This record gives sequence, structure tokens and C-alpha cells, in this order.
Amino acid sequence: MSKQTTTTIIGGAAGAIAFILVVIGLVWFCKFQWQKYTNKSSDTGSSDPSALVEWNRRGESSSGVENLSPFGPVGARQFTMEEMEQATKHFNESNLIGYGSFGTVYKGFLHDGSVVAIKKRAGSHRQEFAVEAASLSEIRHRNLVTPLGYCQERGSQMLVFEYLPNGSVCNHLYDTGKDPPTRLEFKQRLSIALGAAKGLCHLHSLKPPMVHKNFKTANVLVDENFIAKVADAGVAKLLEKIEEAGPSRLSSVNVFQDPEIGTTTSEAATSQMSDVYSFGVFLLELVTGQEALRNDILGSNASLVQWVESRLSINNFVDHRLGGSFTLEGMRDLIKLTLQCMSFPGKRRPKMERVVVELERIQEKEMELTTVMGEGTATTITLGSQLFS
Repeated sequence: MSKQTTTTIIGGAAGAIAFILVVIGLVWFCKFQWQKYTNKSSDTGSSDPSALVEWNRRGESSSGVENLSPFGPVGARQFTMEEMEQATKHFNESNLIGYGSFGTVYKGFLHDGSVVAIKKRAGSHRQEFAVEAASLSEIRHRNLVTPLGYCQERGSQMLVFEYLPNGSVCNHLYDTGKDPPTRLEFKQRLSIALGAAKGLCHLHSLKPPMVHKNFKTANVLVDENFIAKVADAGVAKLLEKIEEAGPSRLSSVNVFQDPEIGTTTSEAATSQMSDVYSFGVFLLELVTGQEALRNDILGSNASLVQWVESRLSINNFVDHRLGGSFTLEGMRDLIKLTLQCMSFPGKRRPKMERVVVELERIQEKEMELTTVMGEGTATTITLGSQLFS
């Protein structure tokens, strides 16, 4: 074998080894980046990853246009009207599950087996709708209902979200004279409050901050594990951009709306503190187990405080279904936080970040005390003076 041939063989072998090393390096690099991405996603993503995996796998809208967002290919998928009709049996009443600020809400079954909630309203094709729907898809957090896509065809506009099987907290909270589907113990209510607070806190932490503007108990949903998720995040902003079909389907009286809106500067209407007030009314309903709308507390803040004090003094404030499942300290602190969130003027209210910290403290203390004392030794409230002495 000639010297030249030997050199050629050695050179070829060396080149092959170098190529293999490069390939191995790329594989390890990609694996590292993937682990880094999935770890990050676990902190901010939905608690139901199956739907997100599906949107990741597709990465394209039905029109073949790639969806781009800060989260990679998980963008707003543009559904066709045919897909929406098949999913809802042509919007059959049997699939109708409610009404919201955006319109009628249907339960849908996509051809791949995914269960979704489809919100539908009348509206012509608008570019602003597609833009806002795409921006909604970028808002992802474990305690926010995950947006999956949109559709606008044949005079209709639709938003598609993940479906939560346990529905709204209202279904499990209000005493309608019948036993509720699930009896929510005090610690469960604390957990739901904390999850909802984290969802709102995430919205307020965005750059720029997003104000929910329509936070209420009906917009706090729970999944199969009773993890709370805030619904309709960003929908109010979307409606402001595209509203053209008359007023949304809302109650004539909205007890969750900050009374300062419309009475002070225009900034109050978009303030994060308005969300905090709404959250305070939500806490009030968690404590009393009643719809705030049913209570005669729709006047000034002074009348609200008087109502709370009067109900505490006659032992008719805390939901009777809670029995002795709470400690005096835990209930007192939660009621104090409720009143702080509903304080006037709005600048006296705590930020949602502070609300999250306080709820975590109350929950941790409640768990510690009931573990030490046992569930049966929790205190039943008798007088308001006991709570605030």
C-alpha cells in the first residue's frame, strides 16, 4: 500500500470521526435546550398539557400559515367553520353550556378527541379580531384558562379554549336549597382563592400589565383536580377593539365592578386596583357561600361595611356549610383580606402580588393549625367581636 493511499485512508477516518463528534454534540445540545424549555413551560403553562402538546405538534393553522409567538409554534390556531360545526353538532342546544361576556358558550369535541369550550358571537370578519386572538394565545399560566384558537366565518366570531370539566366555582359554591355537587371545605376555598389570585397576579405582571376588567366568581373555573383557573383573560380588551354587535350579554347590575369606575378619573376604569376590588367580592362569596347580588350591599362602601358588621354580629356571615372546618384565626384573616381588597379609595387596596402572599400565609397557617389540633377542633364563629378583637 502506497504512502499516499495510507494518508488518504487516515484522513478519511479522521474526517468521519470528526463528523460523528459534531453530530453527538448537536444531539446533546438539542436535548439540553429541550429540557430547559420544558422546565420553563412547567412553570407558566397550563396544568393540562395534553392540549398544548397537540398545538405544538401541529404548529400551523388550518390555512397552512405558521403561527408565531414567544412560546414557539403554540400560536392561535385558526379553525374553520366546518370544524366548529362538527365539534358542536352544528351548535346544537345539547352542547350549549352557558353565556358569557363574549356570547354563547358551547362544549365541543374536535376530531382528534380534544374537548374544548367554544365561545361564539355575531360579528363580521375583522383583522383586529385575528390580531387580538393571536395575542390572547400568548397569555399562558397554570391558573389561566388556556386559549387554543379562533374562527371568524359566515358572520360569526369564535374563541376556542380548553374545557374544564368541573365548570365554574358558582356550581359548587352557591346554596340553591339543594346539596351542591361538591362540598367545598374552608381549605379548598383557600386553595381556589389562591389559584385565582395567582392568575390575576400573572396578568398584572405582564409588560404592559393586563387588567381583566370582568373578574367574577363565574369566571373562576376548576379543573378535574379542582385547580382554579381564571377565564376570559384579555376578552374585555378584545371586545373593546372589535365591539360592533351591541352590548355584551351581561347582568344589568354588576356587583363585581369597582364603584370608583365612572366616578373618578378615566384611569380608574383600567386600574389593576379595580381587579383587586372584584377579587374582594369573590372572596366575600367564598366566605358567605352566597351570591353578592342577592345581598343588599349594592350601595356605598359604608353600607357594605355595615352589612358585613351586622352579619358578623348575628352569626350569619360565614357559610353555615363550613361548620367547624376552619380556625378562628384563618377565617378572621381571610375576612380582613376581603375588606382590604374592597377598601376605598382604591389606592389603599393591596396589589395582587401582596394578596397572593397573604393567601399563601393564611393557607399555610390553616394547614399547620388543623394538622396539630385536628379537623374537629376548628372554631365556629359566634360574634363579630371575636373575629376582630
